[in-house]
Amino acid sequence: MKNPVLHRLSQLLSLLLGARVFVLFFFTFALYVSTFFLFNQEESLRKFVFDYKVHGIIFCAVFSIAAGGIINRFYDRDKDKIERPFRSSLQSFLKERYFLYSYLVLNTISLLISAFLSWRILLFFLIYQFFIWFYSHKLSKMLIINNLTFVSLSLYPFFGMLVYYKHFSYKLLLMAAFLFLIMLVIDLIKDLLTRNVDKVFGYHTIANVFGVKASYLVIGGVIFLNAMVSLMIVDYLPQFNYLSWYFSLSVAFLLFMAFPILTFQKNRLFWVINFFRIWVFIGVVFMLLNGIFEKF
Repeated sequence: MKNPVLHRLSQLLSLLLGARVFVLFFFTFALYVSTFFLFNQEESLRKFVFDYKVHGIIFCAVFSIAAGGIINRFYDRDKDKIERPFRSSLQSFLKERYFLYSYLVLNTISLLISAFLSWRILLFFLIYQFFIWFYSHKLSKMLIINNLTFVSLSLYPFFGMLVYYKHFSYKLLLMAAFLFLIMLVIDLIKDLLTRNVDKVFGYHTIANVFGVKASYLVIGGVIFLNAMVSLMIVDYLPQFNYLSWYFSLSVAFLLFMAFPILTFQKNRLFWVINFFRIWVFIGVVFMLLNGIFEKF
């Protein structure tokens, strides 16, 4: 590329795509909303804003996830050339060593911040960063373990905030189960969409080991299980509020999404997985509205 400015911008875009910056923005938003309106039951808004430990933990999580996106991209770079050719071509503007340097820098910043906060938080993020690397290095190719580990790592920072506030309840358990199952559905559908590429590069998924129909049935079973969890949440909530509306609508949404899965409509999988992602975002918005209505 002859223009040096465009070349630098392309390198910056490569790094941002490797760190999955758009996912990070949503994750940060979701973590702040859930922390203040779900886990935090006693602090006022003013006290929450000036609680440096909360912001420190969230920033540590964001830096660790950004580093995780980079190291996962490093291990999956050959697979991504086939699965995501456009993204791979953009990321080719930056040399591999710079991705690794960025991975080390982001993890180091996260650990330095966590060490400043407390040794327990430092240990929490050391474990998190190790398992993110271990998932990319080994676990991502192991049958079923890959799906469960990916979803667990996605929810790990939320568990950290839950522990920080020491606020455990049956409602939060059910909501965690709902989010876990919906994330699991997204990951299983992704495996269906990338089945052929996964097979070439040795990724053992349900779709590759047990067959496409078995994978569809497993996804359908998880969707129906999540619909039951949604009903349990609606039944448990003491009053009908925004969260009740969301989980009531979730039952209808999940049953509607189960139809193209159980009728083996492969051509609609791309739309189904994106509808699930949008539904997760809508859930965060409903959580925000419910929290504003109840607290203010």
